[in-house]
Amino acid sequence: MQIRVLGCSGGIGDGRHTTSLMVDDDVLIDAGSGVTQLTHAELVRIDHLFLTHAHLDHVLALPPMLDSVAAERDRPLVVHALPEVVEVLKGHLFNWQLWPDFTRIPTPGAPFMRYAPIAVGETVALGTRRITAIPAHHTVPAAGYLLGGDRGSLIFSGDTDSHDALWETANATADLQHLIVETSFPNRMEHIAHASRHYCPRTLAPDLARYHGQARIWITHLKPGGEVEIMQEIHQAAPARLAVAALRHGQVLTGM
Repeated sequence: MQIRVLGCSGGIGDGRHTTSLMVDDDVLIDAGSGVTQLTHAELVRIDHLFLTHAHLDHVLALPPMLDSVAAERDRPLVVHALPEVVEVLKGHLFNWQLWPDFTRIPTPGAPFMRYAPIAVGETVALGTRRITAIPAHHTVPAAGYLLGGDRGSLIFSGDTDSHDALWETANATADLQHLIVETSFPNRMEHIAHASRHYCPRTLAPDLARYHGQARIWITHLKPGGEVEIMQEIHQAAPARLAVAALRHGQVLTGM
């Protein structure tokens, strides 16, 4: 299993793209603007999408992606998400006003897309890959994901601020190779991070100290213009034993 980073920024502009990770060639984790970098042929091959939450920067590419390739596929795209996230998509996105309801096109019996609600703690097996929804703590119902393969595991925090379950899961995952955790704002904007339930370096550092494993730590969702400041503050405060770096667009993570 390999993870290709399509988008990992907290915004857009100057080559930045919002959150989307591609698992092998058929699974997406979130559908931010990073999806727009895929070729048409790559879009056709995507069978599963796992959403962390319904905020626009994580779902904005889903409607045009479906619109571009649905007629060339012989099965629906399966959208895995918390039940609350599914309800937002139904009521506010695929509602015939902002976008057609692709769960009923071309027919309800053979749609372009279908929802597969997933609960926190539930695992979806796709061949030898295991994708488990884990808790997140955000302003709306949200989840992160634990991805397990033949050789190891990866955790993606999703949008979140500090909460025990993320680090308990990391410490309990003996074969963890990569831990992707968001840090959206520098310390001078801690009040905004707190209000919007995102990490800043000051709140991330004590949680990093709670992690006892050897996984690489990748920082994602940095807001545009604050990237250098955020990473400097993390490196100043993070335990020296941990390998911490900013996630990069186009990066490929292996070892799972």
